[in-house]
Amino acid sequence: MSLCCTMVKINSRLVKGVLVLELAGVVGAYLLYFKMDSSQDFRHTMNRRFPSVLEVYYKSNEWAGVQGVRERDAVTWETKKKCI
Repeated sequence: MSLCCTMVKINSRLVKGVLVLELAGVVGAYLLYFKMDSSQDFRHTMNRRFPSVLEVYYKSNEWAGVQGVRERDAVTWETKKKCI
């Protein structure tokens, strides 16, 4: 086998690996977005642990025209805090 064929196989595997990682990242980001979109409690957990990720969620909703999620969360979390 020549060096050229070996390099083509290595490059092919590398490209396939990168594509698989990219796909896994996109699927992971979608699942995280879906979980945050469907659960206010999960958003609260994200607010405590990873506030920058939650900020990206809020911004993407605002860019998409979905308004008021941040405000509803703040009101709900403040109300829960007062009850405790």
